[in-house]
Amino acid sequence: MTTDFLEYIMEDAQEIERLELKTDPQAVLKQAQWAGLAPGMRVADIGCGPGLTSHILHDAVQPAGQVVGVDFSVDRIEHARNRYQQDGLVFQQEDFFGDLTALGRFDFVWARFVLEFHRSRAAELVAILSRLVKPGGVLCLVDLDYNCLSHDGLPERVNSTIQDVVKGLEERADFDPYAGRRLYGHLFDLEYQEIRLDMSSHHLIYGELTEVERYNWERKVLVAARRSGCGFSLYGGDFNAFAEEFTTSFKNSRRFTYTPLICCCGKKR
Repeated sequence: MTTDFLEYIMEDAQEIERLELKTDPQAVLKQAQWAGLAPGMRVADIGCGPGLTSHILHDAVQPAGQVVGVDFSVDRIEHARNRYQQDGLVFQQEDFFGDLTALGRFDFVWARFVLEFHRSRAAELVAILSRLVKPGGVLCLVDLDYNCLSHDGLPERVNSTIQDVVKGLEERADFDPYAGRRLYGHLFDLEYQEIRLDMSSHHLIYGELTEVERYNWERKVLVAARRSGCGFSLYGGDFNAFAEEFTTSFKNSRRFTYTPLICCCGKKR
């Protein structure tokens, strides 16, 4: 990993809006309850972003449950506190790789779409999160596989450039498009018990785009692709030409896109 790109690859003034729009409360609740989330639990939501997922988890552990949302972003934690903080739901701005022991111990630790941004340090981060889990508690990891890579119906040079963009993000930003397939190994290596996995589609896009799908994917191109280090050689180095062809072709109802989502959970010894 080079050190010329160290911040979150989607960092942008509109990131709070994108994260909240793309979050499906029913999907979050279904995944968490599948992993064993139940009323009365004390929960850590790692990488909570602007707080919507923590709010969903908080509702699910009532009565008497507690949720601590944790994120590195000062702006997103401020938003979460202003919008969602209430009795039993608090937010902490923390470095994920720092000392988190002051947060206490938890019945359920949840990390959704976090490890994909820490390819080279994912095992280290899971070990840190494991220290927060009470004996007999649950650690649940949720991430994507083939992230942003599976499309049909886009022009060949768009597809080729997307591959180059993702490769650039791997090299420059420690991004892992295959984080989902590694989740089982993380829990296995830490000797978690009763490990379970589930796979479903996170993106399954065909036909007419919804407004949320359009906005989410256009933001990815305008923010992450621009910062990937890709030279856009198939467009003569013109990022704007790539962005225009991508967004136009992605709106074509002939396009098909999917991304697998893998949930993995286990119980700590």
